[in-house]
Amino acid sequence: MAVLLEDIVKSVEQLLKLIGKNSQEQAYVDPTLDPVLLVPGIAGSILNAVDEKTGKEERVWVRILGADHEFCTKLWSIFDPTTGQFSDFSVYHVIYTVYFFVLVLVTSWKVIGGDCVHYFHDMIVEMLKWGYQEGTTLFGFGYDFRQSNRFQGTMEGLAAKLESVYTASGGRKITIISHSMGGLLVKCFMGLHSDIFEKYVKNWIAIAAPFRGAPGYITSTLLNGASFVEGWKQNFFISKWSMHQMLIECPSIYELMACLDFPWEHIPLLEIWRKMSDSDGNSTTMLESYPPIEAVSIFMEALSSNKVNYDGTDISLPFNLEVLKWANETRKLLSCAKVPNRVKFYNIYGTNNETPHSVCYGSEDAPVSDLQQLPALMAKYINVDGDGTVPMESAKADGLQAEARVGVPGDHRGILCDRHVFRILKHWLMADHDPYYNPVNDFVVLPTLFEIESHKASSGLQVTSVKEDWEIIGENQEQEQDSVAEKKPLVGSISVSRVGGDKSLQEEARATITVHPQRNGKKHVGLKGMSISAGA
Repeated sequence: MAVLLEDIVKSVEQLLKLIGKNSQEQAYVDPTLDPVLLVPGIAGSILNAVDEKTGKEERVWVRILGADHEFCTKLWSIFDPTTGQFSDFSVYHVIYTVYFFVLVLVTSWKVIGGDCVHYFHDMIVEMLKWGYQEGTTLFGFGYDFRQSNRFQGTMEGLAAKLESVYTASGGRKITIISHSMGGLLVKCFMGLHSDIFEKYVKNWIAIAAPFRGAPGYITSTLLNGASFVEGWKQNFFISKWSMHQMLIECPSIYELMACLDFPWEHIPLLEIWRKMSDSDGNSTTMLESYPPIEAVSIFMEALSSNKVNYDGTDISLPFNLEVLKWANETRKLLSCAKVPNRVKFYNIYGTNNETPHSVCYGSEDAPVSDLQQLPALMAKYINVDGDGTVPMESAKADGLQAEARVGVPGDHRGILCDRHVFRILKHWLMADHDPYYNPVNDFVVLPTLFEIESHKASSGLQVTSVKEDWEIIGENQEQEQDSVAEKKPLVGSISVSRVGGDKSLQEEARATITVHPQRNGKKHVGLKGMSISAGA
């Protein structure tokens, strides 16, 4: 029965992909556009496992039926410090790819009545409208997100991808658009292979990149695991515990820990309400706070007895100091990477969301007596502004020479579907040809009327008058309230005068500015002015 359902799911996935492809038949292709390469973040690439004995291949990330079992069987791995590779337990090896129209969190949620979560899907659909074309000017890069962001195999794969995109597009330089951890991967490549990067890349646009880490989210992930879905959907997906046993060995996760040498406005902490007893049996409750360096000893003790049983064998999976050592070297590389002279870098980061920064376990009424209890406890967060996963402070601090940094209200995944972000990308990709749009301030000034008159009066006075009108289009274009009609225009005036040094020249100018209430997403601004000059 399960096999039949799995076949049905796969068939529906193929059908949806065909529908997606057919629905995107393009009436318009812009031959002037430079190619774009999309680089996803953690969990953004589809992973397939290949049996080394039989050659049979099957999807392991993501899937519905048997998801947890297949995940543990084929994706649990252990870090090899001699190679920096995340090596699989089993006889399977993992390959990876990106399908543009496949949903990252399981294509078939709609089939069983739930919600769909896309990755780059909405952005791709939008870019196709601008004139991009798959395989000619629009590409994706898939990779094994369990590995280090500087893993040699990934770096070699990205180098080959850049060369192939460059060739497929007729020798045009590439714009890379990365999301989340994909930004760290691109920065590692830029630091290790700046010559290749400069040869093939024209622009790099990082979106929601954890340049200085995602401290709150990663602290709780290392101690408790991570869940990509909530509620009843977890019955069809990977359990939080199973995910934890994989992530505890992932170098990519350790590379997302809080940057140690970054001057945080508030240092991210691991806080624990501890129950302590003295020699007389008296107990006290204290709140202990550990900055990132000191928190390592807590991770080690809390996970000292962590283990999994794989194929009848117990395998110890404590907090891995070898992985941490590797990750620290990655962070050194990230701090030294520079943008080549002929490449432009842009940064979009998320704001207006409560984002985990420090993590607290226990409470004054229910303190922690044994640190090995932490993996079973619920974390409480002390939040800062950000995208819900990456603090704004971290995402802004790219340490690079940027053409622009723009904050957009949005959550970590949702920002990839944001119309505001699309508008900014369209401008930076030069797909809009709009000289009046300013992504940094996010408004468009449209000149609608300009008149200037000058004449000399019979009295000898030189009179010049000007009338100018603009329309300002802001980001809140859909906001429309009944009270707008009742609001009155704002009116202001300004006057200036000047007298020549020998008092032979006198000039005076006055102007009135009127700002009308916003209607249909537009704010009308009018200016009327006049200047009079008198000379001897």
